[in-house]
Amino acid sequence: MMKFRFRRQGADPQREKLKQELFAFNKGRLLTLLDDSSLHLWEIVHHNGCAHLEEALSFQLPSRPGFDGASVPPSLTRVTVVLLVAASDIAALGTEGSSVFFLDVTTLTLLEGQTLAPGEVLRSVPDDYRCGKALGPVESLQGHLWHPTKILIGYSRGLLVIWNQASQCADHVFLGNQQLESLCWGRDSSTVVSSHSDGSYAVWSVDTGSSPMLQPTVATTPYGPFPCKAINKILWRNCESGGHFIIFSGGMPRASYGDRHCVSVLRAETLVTLDFTSRIIDFFTVHSIRPEDEFDDPQALAVLLEEELVVLDLQTPGWPAVPAPYLAPLHSSAITCSAHVANVPAKLWARIVSAGEQQSPQPVSSALSWPITGGRNLAQEPLQRGLLLTGHEDGTVRFWDASGVALRPLYKLSTAGLFQTDCEHADSLAQAAEDDWPPFRKVGCFDPYSDDPRLGVQKVALCKYTAQMVVAGTAGQVLVLELSDVPAEQAVSVAIVDLLQDREGFTWKGHERLSPRTGLLPWPAGFQPRVLVQCLPPAAVTAVTLHTEWSLVAFGTSHGFGLFDYQRKSPVLARCTLHPNDSLAMEGPLSRVKSLKKSLRQSFRRIRKSRVSGKKRAANAISKLQEANAQLAEQACPHDVEMMPVQRRIEPRSADDSLSGVVRCLYFADTFLRDGAHHGPTMWAGTNSGSVFAYALEVPAAAVGGEKRPEQAVEAVLGKEVQLMHRAPVVAIAVLDGRGRPLPEPYEASRDLAQAPDMQGGHAVLIASEEQFKVFTLPKVSAKTKFKLTAHEGCRVRKVALATFASVACEDYAETCLACLTNLGDVHVFSVPGLRPQVHYSCIRKEDISGIASCIFTRHGQGFYLISPSEFERFSLSARNITEPLCSLDINWPHDATQARLRESTKLSQANGTPSILLAPQSLGGSPDLAHSKGSDIPEPPEAALSPMSIDSATSADTTLDTTGDVTVEDVKDFLGSSEESEKNLRNLAEDEARACAILIK
Repeated sequence: MMKFRFRRQGADPQREKLKQELFAFNKGRLLTLLDDSSLHLWEIVHHNGCAHLEEALSFQLPSRPGFDGASVPPSLTRVTVVLLVAASDIAALGTEGSSVFFLDVTTLTLLEGQTLAPGEVLRSVPDDYRCGKALGPVESLQGHLWHPTKILIGYSRGLLVIWNQASQCADHVFLGNQQLESLCWGRDSSTVVSSHSDGSYAVWSVDTGSSPMLQPTVATTPYGPFPCKAINKILWRNCESGGHFIIFSGGMPRASYGDRHCVSVLRAETLVTLDFTSRIIDFFTVHSIRPEDEFDDPQALAVLLEEELVVLDLQTPGWPAVPAPYLAPLHSSAITCSAHVANVPAKLWARIVSAGEQQSPQPVSSALSWPITGGRNLAQEPLQRGLLLTGHEDGTVRFWDASGVALRPLYKLSTAGLFQTDCEHADSLAQAAEDDWPPFRKVGCFDPYSDDPRLGVQKVALCKYTAQMVVAGTAGQVLVLELSDVPAEQAVSVAIVDLLQDREGFTWKGHERLSPRTGLLPWPAGFQPRVLVQCLPPAAVTAVTLHTEWSLVAFGTSHGFGLFDYQRKSPVLARCTLHPNDSLAMEGPLSRVKSLKKSLRQSFRRIRKSRVSGKKRAANAISKLQEANAQLAEQACPHDVEMMPVQRRIEPRSADDSLSGVVRCLYFADTFLRDGAHHGPTMWAGTNSGSVFAYALEVPAAAVGGEKRPEQAVEAVLGKEVQLMHRAPVVAIAVLDGRGRPLPEPYEASRDLAQAPDMQGGHAVLIASEEQFKVFTLPKVSAKTKFKLTAHEGCRVRKVALATFASVACEDYAETCLACLTNLGDVHVFSVPGLRPQVHYSCIRKEDISGIASCIFTRHGQGFYLISPSEFERFSLSARNITEPLCSLDINWPHDATQARLRESTKLSQANGTPSILLAPQSLGGSPDLAHSKGSDIPEPPEAALSPMSIDSATSADTTLDTTGDVTVEDVKDFLGSSEESEKNLRNLAEDEARACAILIK
């Protein structure tokens, strides 16, 4: 399958929405109708080895003059439905004014003399019907496979007309009186089915010979007799084995199930009501479209929902769902955090895939493969495997294959089974209602409802070498899990860590902690919990890190941080980071009680401080200005003046700001902390108030050749405490070895999977706050170098990661740099440890707060962020490590289509008086290219361009829009050629299309 993202130049995506799209069979064209009644013709064109969906023409139905010379109101010419007829060369447009206009698709011009006005239709109906109310808007237009010159027209009033376009007359008229919603024409052309606003459908016979027909042969309300909602769409499909399918959406009882999103499938006496959790956009059947076939024989039913795509097998008893190979909804439950793991070992990958296959086995009775075909993937098999982990609101963690362009679901981990929630009662009610009418059947995996908001996953971390992971949640729960290939039944150990340490004067006003289940619990194959650490107070976990070589896990909340030994299942350390005046941290994210007095008091304090500091600055401004002018006057000449970069004045933050004790980052490192001669395990913690705590750990060393350490207690001693001057929140901490490189992950050096760190030279620690980056030497913790980002750029740091950038020219050369995302959506790259600015890109819109909050970097210079609640966008900062879509689309052009398209291309290129411009991403020679892999065809400016790549790190982000801009002629004038070049390109295009080659998509 291939994905195109298109947008008209100059269109406002917030105001214009897509109402209908129609594919021109074997034409390589797409016709779209927007809600402003504008039609747009798109073509798949071949350009520089790439396929682009390019807008060729647009059309707006003009207003027609009325009887008194005035224009008809625009509402009467508003297009309600479009139908392609005559081999997709003509489009029929139904309007709200009951008229049907005919349009030449190749030029998007009206066909004069063929407009079907409502007066012509009314001549074919009886006088008593004609004298009633107006026909209303055209609700449906249907063509027939066997009769291309006939069109079935349905009006809102209920009138149905089979119009013969060749003879310009009505062949059959059906006098319906119920408001019409949709129509369907049977394959044998002897049956017409209509659905109505009262939840009923009617079957009309065309072979009776009497016209007009007053009554349908069958009229029924499937979910009556009580008032029902409208049946929005209905399909009638006949089968060679006998009987027929009736498939419709809506029609549910208004009082009981009016809020359900349902599609009903009826065949003979079998009725299934497919219950979905998101709004139904459209549905269709996969059936035979060959004119010589007598029966439809539907194979599958495809339902496009607002949040997912579902396909059902109609040839298998029970009509089971067919597993989707793509377009799985990322946000089956709302995404709350994400993390990426690069270079996953093949053994771990196979175990995760096996666990996922056991979790959702394929139906044995269903042999239908995915019925939707599209482009062919030409990309080579990725050399490295990448995992994207997403934490969700319902307590699940989903594992996605992020090795290529598309995300493929591999495995789902659920933590809700460990806790007692209200879901058991809901499940029992659902089971008790299974025998009720209508016969509901839940379909699809999108489930936006959470049984308990405390189950939400806030942080995840995975060790790819030991298959151990930690999952932290909203209610202070920290789970340590281990991958198992077989199901097991075991109890889970529970440990309590009090981060307040019995400090007086603090009372938790937030939610209660989750109650864990006791006794033996069944666990399927996959990640199984080993120990549960419960933080008190049960606030949301804000930071977590895992060190499997030492069997330690560190976690932090808004109250403090703790260290836990999960091998001995005992706590090692608990430290409270609360300020004495920080009462807001005791209320919790789910509490409705907020300290209004404290908020007002803090606001007035800030205003008072700003006034006082402003007066002081104003008093000293004149004297400082005079001194500066005197110094400049003493200079001999202008070139002797050394210009310093202008820096913004940064006000220090108050020590008693709310939530100052929030732990923002945690980090394990084997480095020099006590002295410069002995290195050992350390733990670092950074808080919201700019405090950094460094602890020296006494971890028993494992035996030679063994991986499991002795069963001795781990001890932690505070070694250093650093307080940043402006109290800016600490975003990240990393220790650099003697060569200025970040330390390897656990087990990487011991298993010779990475170069061992340099323990001879002096180490340094990189502390990244929201305002600046600073490198300190170890063990003295003295400042070595820094870069004040806020002072220089006027922005604040939101996400930070160390990434390795490999050289394109030399495969063995690579540099480690610091990648930073700011609150303005810009990406900055700095050298390490020198902290010199390298490049600066505009990546995310500054208004997209959720996108910035969800961004994660990878170890090889890539990144992910949510451009919507259901879609990740992938970008790359590296010129070498790129993941890009490489697909082909085979189009079977008709024999004479090449010359026809060439003749039309001269017309299309001059549509609306402007030349046709290919809006395709260009690779500008040698310049850094920041490209997004979401499929946008509109290029960014060269200085802000990025290119998509493959993901490689375990960086994570918590999460609580299309970013392309308009392209003007100035942006692409360098790519426009003369008329001679255009003629030459047309000749080359003719030669290329004559070969009927595949269209390549990059």
